[in-house]
Amino acid sequence: MAGLVGEYEVKLDAKGRFMFPSGLRKQLPPASQRDFMLNKGFEDCLTLFPLTDWERISEKLSKMNLFKPKNRMFYRLFHQGAKLVSLDKAGRALIPVAHMERVGLKQEAMLIAYNDRIEIWDKAKYFEMIEGSMADFADLADEVMGDLDHEE
Repeated sequence: MAGLVGEYEVKLDAKGRFMFPSGLRKQLPPASQRDFMLNKGFEDCLTLFPLTDWERISEKLSKMNLFKPKNRMFYRLFHQGAKLVSLDKAGRALIPVAHMERVGLKQEAMLIAYNDRIEIWDKAKYFEMIEGSMADFADLADEVMGDLDHEE
């Protein structure tokens, strides 16, 4: 898989379900189109991993030396609250209430797909975060990508 890409606006119903966008689903291999692992993201969002990608990441993490305190803490925090989510027959995903409350997710949400994951943001929080970061985008690009051409 080359990597997921795109922004998708979705509406959550009263139960916390949203229709999984067909354009996003088409980017996934058939074996990865139904089951996902949901957990807290690094910022104020949730992260949805296709189950196959979650298993690949978990395999890497299982090799961590858990006798080191920082490794144990990262492992706990990364897996904390993780929950299997499967699309129903109508193609909807259910976000548990506790997960919605954890990040302040309301009715309007944004799905931000990149690489092997999909972030789920409250729409207002997502655009607030993006607007707050745009002024620093050029400096961030220089810091992150500036030496990319010089790597061997």
